[in-house]
Amino acid sequence: MADSLHNNVLKGNASEIEVSEPLTRLPFPPLRKQHILNCSYHSWHPLYRKITPKARLVPLTAPFLDYLRADGIILPNEDEPSPVAWSDNDSGIESALETGDDTSSDEDEDVAAQWRDIHSAIKSTISELDGKVVPKLNWSAPKDATWISATNSMECNEAGEIYLLLKSSDFITHDLEHAFDDCEDEEGDEATPEIPYHLVLRKFVQLSPSLEFRCFVRRRQLIALCQRDLNHFDFLFSMQNKLKNRILDFFDGKLKSTFPDESFVFDIYIPPPHNRVWLIDMNPWAQRTDPLLFSWLELLTMDVPEEPTPKVVSIPLNGQAGQEREDKAEEGNLEESGVDSDAEDIFIPEFRLVRKDDPEAYGFSTPQYSAHKLPKDVVDASLGGQGQMREFAQQWKDMLAQKEREDVDSEAD
Repeated sequence: MADSLHNNVLKGNASEIEVSEPLTRLPFPPLRKQHILNCSYHSWHPLYRKITPKARLVPLTAPFLDYLRADGIILPNEDEPSPVAWSDNDSGIESALETGDDTSSDEDEDVAAQWRDIHSAIKSTISELDGKVVPKLNWSAPKDATWISATNSMECNEAGEIYLLLKSSDFITHDLEHAFDDCEDEEGDEATPEIPYHLVLRKFVQLSPSLEFRCFVRRRQLIALCQRDLNHFDFLFSMQNKLKNRILDFFDGKLKSTFPDESFVFDIYIPPPHNRVWLIDMNPWAQRTDPLLFSWLELLTMDVPEEPTPKVVSIPLNGQAGQEREDKAEEGNLEESGVDSDAEDIFIPEFRLVRKDDPEAYGFSTPQYSAHKLPKDVVDASLGGQGQMREFAQQWKDMLAQKEREDVDSEAD
């Protein structure tokens, strides 16, 4: 990291440039746990519900979270389990035990027994949202697990498809186990806050990746924006100014003074005819957030003018005539001092798009999230329950033993 940050940071204007000491780490402000919680979907969604795609939140219980954390993938029955058949006598023992039938197995257990209410809520929410949803937890969506889906996407029609994506995703595991990684505790506040986990089910809408954008806010100023999808889309260049102005208006009117953190990253979608902006996600101002077409070094050291201090104007009691005199006097003072009263230092954020000759536009050699995939045999075995997983494990063990014997024989020869 130190080698990549050896460049000097230039500060000041063109006539007076101060060269700082070489950086040994990215100059992020301290990342607090509250910053992470502020970017949790359940935290910001109530405030911006009218400008986000239609979604429903299902609060999650400890048993359901234990299910997500557990090894293996066992899907619950879609229907309620049938009641147990009891014997006619008063012993209170199942008739199967009396007959010595010991055929029950782990595969017959209802994995949703302790969270059947959540299972029912998920099913009813899918129905409410027209039968197709896209799932995510507080911060992450299981984009890295679409390889296990029949549609190769995050579109889900049944609860079981949601569980399959969630349990196969490293991104979801990060939400569950590493949400507060890299956070610095404030003095006297070393306790880790309890995270109110929610399952977010967004109504499925086919989004065009070309119209998704990531926007970077530093100290309440929008300083940079870029594509989220790293492919070249030629039509975006003719719309660049229109899109930038639309995003600036959206930020100034909806987010600038309402989000609790002064520095953050937000994702948006601008569907045709490009006259409305949808808020998709909020991300912390931290190294864990992908800067995409920028680098964090340039975002952190970018020369951005300070927000102007609001001018306080006193209005005399004698009304408008007095105000007009005050305005003229102020203009006269400005003219005498040689300052243009109409001049204003306006900062325009940089809007980066992927160009034809950019290397990012041709990164087709490696499928996205390929590092998170598993062999198909492992996936098929996990879907068959614990019995099939045990059989697969035994077959794998036998294959290794056979390979060892062949190696020994070849060495003896």
